[in-house]
Amino acid sequence: MSTPQTIAVIGAGLMGHGLAQVFGSAGHPVRVYDAQPAALASLHERIAANLESLGRPDDFRHLVSAHGEIADAVAGAGVVLEAAPEKLALKQQIFARLVELAAPEALLASNTSVIPISEIAAGLPTAGRILGTHWWNPPFLVPLVEVVGTAQTSPATIEAMLALLTAVGKTPVHVKKDVPGFVGNRLQHALWREAIAIVAAGIADAETVDTVVKASFGRRLAVLGPLENADLVGTDLTLDIHNAVLSHLDRTPGPSPYLEALVAEGRLGMKSGQGFRAWTGETAAALRRRVFDYLKAYKG
Repeated sequence: MSTPQTIAVIGAGLMGHGLAQVFGSAGHPVRVYDAQPAALASLHERIAANLESLGRPDDFRHLVSAHGEIADAVAGAGVVLEAAPEKLALKQQIFARLVELAAPEALLASNTSVIPISEIAAGLPTAGRILGTHWWNPPFLVPLVEVVGTAQTSPATIEAMLALLTAVGKTPVHVKKDVPGFVGNRLQHALWREAIAIVAAGIADAETVDTVVKASFGRRLAVLGPLENADLVGTDLTLDIHNAVLSHLDRTPGPSPYLEALVAEGRLGMKSGQGFRAWTGETAAALRRRVFDYLKAYKG
C-alpha cells in the first residue's frame, strides 16, 4: 500500500462514490464534494451497500467525508479526481476552480470517458499536473484505469498516478495520445456501431446480436485480447479475413440513423422500458445483478 495521502473526489454520483470506496478501502483519507446535498447525504449508505454485496466490512467509513464546498474538499489534497457529468463546459469550469483552489503540487485528474483532456485543460496554468484517469463502472470491481496525458502533462505526473493506482489494486495503462474515447471506448463503440448496423439492416435482431457476442468471442475477451487473437490465428489469416469482410462493415461517419430514431421516439433503453430491446423493472434489475455478480466472481 502507498503512503496515505488525502484524495479529493469531485462528484458523489455513480462513479464518484465508487472512487471514494477504492481509495478509502486502501487507507487514504477521502473528501467528496458534490453540489447536490442528496448525493452527499447518501454517500456512505451507497458505499456500505456495495461493501455488503461484496461481503466486506465497512471499516473505513471514518476515512470518507462529505463536503458541500469544493474548497473544503480539495484543500491540502495530494490528488483530486473529477467525476462530474460528461459535459465539456462543466468540466472546464471545475478545473478552472481546481487550479485556483488545490495545492500547487496536487495532481488534477478527470474521469472523462471520451473528452480529450487537452480540451478540458485548455488555457489553464499548471497544465503539467493535469491528466485523465478514465475508470470503468463499477470502479471498485473493474480493474482498468486509462491514464491519459496531454502534450503538457509532465512524465512525473503520469508516473505518480500510475504508481498510486497500482498501489490501490487497479490495473492502470498509459494511453500515449490524447484522443477522443482513448482506447477502451474507441474499441467498445466500434463494436456497438457494427452491432447497431446489423440490426438496422435486418441481418439479425438485437437479442441475436447480444447472444452472438456473449456466447462466442465475448467468452474469450477477458483472457484473449484482439491482437493476441490475431497473433494466435496468424496475421496472414487475419489479413485474408480483413480482405473479405472489412469492405462490408458499417462506415457511417456519424451516429446511426437507427439509433437517432430510437432516441427521437423515446425508446431510451431501460430507463423508458424500450430501447433496442424491451425491459421491465425486473428484467433490468436482473441484468444489473448478473453483471455485478460476474464481476465480483471474476478473479482475472
